Amino acid sequence: QKTIAKIATCLELRSAALQSAQSQDEFKLEDLKKLEPILKNILTYNKEFPFDVQPVPLRKILAPGEEEHLEFEEDDEEGGAGAGSPDSFPLRVPGTLLPRLPSEPGMTLLTINIEKIGLKDAGQCIDPYITVSVKDLNGIDLTPVQDTPVALRKEDTYVHFNVDIEIQKHIERLTKGAAIFFEFKHYKPKKKFTSTKCFAFMEMDEIKPGAIVIELYKKPTDFKRKKLQLLTKKPLYLHLHQTLHKE
Repeated sequence: QKTIAKIATCLELRSAALQSAQSQDEFKLEDLKKLEPILKNILTYNKEFPFDVQPVPLRKILAPGEEEHLEFEEDDEEGGAGAGSPDSFPLRVPGTLLPRLPSEPGMTLLTINIEKIGLKDAGQCIDPYITVSVKDLNGIDLTPVQDTPVALRKEDTYVHFNVDIEIQKHIERLTKGAAIFFEFKHYKPKKKFTSTKCFAFMEMDEIKPGAIVIELYKKPTDFKRKKLQLLTKKPLYLHLHQTLHKE
């Protein structure tokens, strides 16, 4: 288990290296290849691990719906909505951002910069990141799901990201009634799993260049947008900036 957890750390380091503009002192492909014999002999490997890394904490992987049966959330806002959300998910290493699609004449691509999110307990969130998805009215994915890297910093009542998301479909090809969802997720050490704290969404008529702030809603994430409850009465929002690219 320790060896697998250290391998997971190396994979996170390699993922971070691929997303970084600076290449010096990063985890290289040659380093990653040193892990191959360890993986092949994982059950019998007893030598010293080739890299001085700390194991990624072992985190419980929950089946869809399993979180519903756990105890009540201790941090629900404004009285809370009851038991933990059913939208828990297997652990994915944050930072699965995709590059911009090739441009096409007459078609529009959208880049969304996630600037920051306002939360009353921003400083307490561990390893926070945002999952971005594009759903139709039935909650079906229209593009691949992307996770931001873990937030840059926490400051006062804000968690700062400053990360660009490239929407993986031309705007003209999105179905009527589609929406872009942003799920704020963080790790809960007491329960040993990653949880969705709140979510926000942007509808097609809100796609326009420039800054936009959107409201935060209580979990579980309602992809069909039928029973929405604001997270809090306080004025807390997700701050975004949109850029449209058209040939």
